Amino acid sequence: MLFNSLSFAIFLPIVFALYWLTKTRRKQNILLMIASYYFYACWDWRFLFLLAFSTFLDYYTGVKIEESKKKSYKKFWFWLSVSVNLGFLGFFKYYNFFAESFSELFAGFGFQINPWVLQIILPVGISFYTFHGLSYVIDIYKERIKAEKSWIDYALFVSFFPLLVAGPIERATHLLPQIKRERNFSYSNSVDGLRQILWGLFKKMVVADNCAYYANMIFNDYHNYTGVTLIFGAVLFAFQIYGDFSGYSDIALGTARLFGFDLLRNFSYPYFSRDIAEFWRRWHISLSSWFRDYLYIPLGGSKGGNWMRIRNTFIIFIVSGFWHGANWTFIIWGFLNALFIMPSIVLKTNRNNLNIVAEGRTFPNFREIIQLIVTFSLACFAWIFFRSASVTDAFAYIGRLFSTLGTGIGYPYKLLNGDLRVLIFVVIMLIFEWFMREELHPLRRPFTKLPTAARWIIYFLLATLVLLFAGEQAEFIYFQF
Repeated sequence: MLFNSLSFAIFLPIVFALYWLTKTRRKQNILLMIASYYFYACWDWRFLFLLAFSTFLDYYTGVKIEESKKKSYKKFWFWLSVSVNLGFLGFFKYYNFFAESFSELFAGFGFQINPWVLQIILPVGISFYTFHGLSYVIDIYKERIKAEKSWIDYALFVSFFPLLVAGPIERATHLLPQIKRERNFSYSNSVDGLRQILWGLFKKMVVADNCAYYANMIFNDYHNYTGVTLIFGAVLFAFQIYGDFSGYSDIALGTARLFGFDLLRNFSYPYFSRDIAEFWRRWHISLSSWFRDYLYIPLGGSKGGNWMRIRNTFIIFIVSGFWHGANWTFIIWGFLNALFIMPSIVLKTNRNNLNIVAEGRTFPNFREIIQLIVTFSLACFAWIFFRSASVTDAFAYIGRLFSTLGTGIGYPYKLLNGDLRVLIFVVIMLIFEWFMREELHPLRRPFTKLPTAARWIIYFLLATLVLLFAGEQAEFIYFQF
């Protein structure tokens, strides 16, 4: 069930009404859990068993880790949970990748092997709910939290439908306390949630899906386009993936707020970053912070000097790339981002830009404009690998981009056939987000301080754009991860 579908438009109000008509917290949690399992079953009911098993595994091993008196028993239950979780993830997501990679490796030495390749369907959301479970078990093992004794509460923590298939990757320390407390209806929270959903739908259906049309056209047929158009394709994909994933996150956060929950923020206007380090503090925040807390710091973080910092930075970016998908394109994408951030790691300037760009001012200064352009350009370059079907295609795309850079000027305009709507949609998004960049989403204060008539005109215009100018309906990109 897609957030941008008619079925979700029917599902959400029904669950919302039933939820607030239900008086006790326990019944509300049961209702949300059933609704979440139904939501997941709409993708493929067969994977409900995998979700339920993964939930039971982490719930049970969490309790056993806490109850074990001996350290060896704690280790046993901990590694059982970690091994099974990563085993499922590895089997469903990476088995064919490793089988084919080993086959190609042996072929390079003259040995021909035919690995057993499986016809596997990737369960939607498996990367996300696996990381939910892993962080929960690790936190219990490290004695940061207590094991949850209520099966219903823990199952809801894992399966809560707004975040189930594409995050944000929640922490038990943040979401479980909210699940366990009484929740009362808040009109202002609900209205704010609806505003964020509207903004998310605009970014996904109007910006991302329209950008996707042209980005797909260029990437799928890059041999027939020249440099400027290929740059245009990379830029459009940058806005496509941003509108798609941050739009999803806005809808997820807004939907959760309708039920009285605050989820972790996942995006903070990343294309307004002044360097790559700042970009990664603002892009997919819940995943970046997960890798920081559960991989980078356990590896030693930045305590061991420059060599340790360099090694650990490359590890987390490459693992992060591999998390996205079983393809060398994602690994190179992660490697490139590690490479781009490296100067600031070595020079220890990676935390120079912790504040908001042009804070307290309407526009950035010249130096900040250059920084924004350079950072966005580096991100676009890396996105070419993320978007390409193979590493060969990515290098061919880049090679053709540079070899034909001086030809075909003006061709992007011809490609659009004079229809500039997609650019106008991107500009509208950027204007809103620039002027509201200090807020969780652009339809918050000071927007809410506008006269009522002005606000309703903007709501009406955004809704009209969603209804009349939505691109072809497409799944959210991160559902494949």
